[in-house]
Amino acid sequence: MKEDVVLLALGANLFSSTGSPAAALRAALVALGAEGLALRHVSRFWRTPAFPPGSGPDYVNAAAAVQSPMGAQDTLAAAHRVESALGRVRDGGRWGARVIDIDLLAMDDLVLPDGAEQDRWRALPPAQAQQLTPDRLILPHPRMQDRGFVLAPLAEIAPQWRHPRTGQTVAAMLAALGPAGVAGMAPLA
Repeated sequence: MKEDVVLLALGANLFSSTGSPAAALRAALVALGAEGLALRHVSRFWRTPAFPPGSGPDYVNAAAAVQSPMGAQDTLAAAHRVESALGRVRDGGRWGARVIDIDLLAMDDLVLPDGAEQDRWRALPPAQAQQLTPDRLILPHPRMQDRGFVLAPLAEIAPQWRHPRTGQTVAAMLAALGPAGVAGMAPLA
């Protein structure tokens, strides 16, 4: 059975039962393995400003590449189980403070639910993207190209991964953000 390469973004900015946000990321990486997702690569941990600005304490973000024997929905469900086990409560709020957040960014070159729908969500203006939530899994993640806190860590582990709809590599997406897209970000020591 073929195992897909899965790209994940992890973040936390609240203390939890695991301790600091960095401790939550470390615990999540271990727990993902227990869910059957074999860890292949992990970026450094990055300190990043909360988004939107002023919405909470700084985040600790990272990216991970894992092998998954599961399909996209089951892989996402595994990530949600890890979040729940670490104290994440999904209350419908978006872009708020989190004890842990694990986003499924991509699975190889899989596009879900289809190219037109992925393109539509990726093209949403920022104001609409803040208000609307898809009712199904969209892959690749439709906002990844806009987020320095995703792309900077991801560029450490998968700089040549190519978006199946735009053709851009992670490195090119990060470069397109320019300095403003990574302002205030720094790797943790």
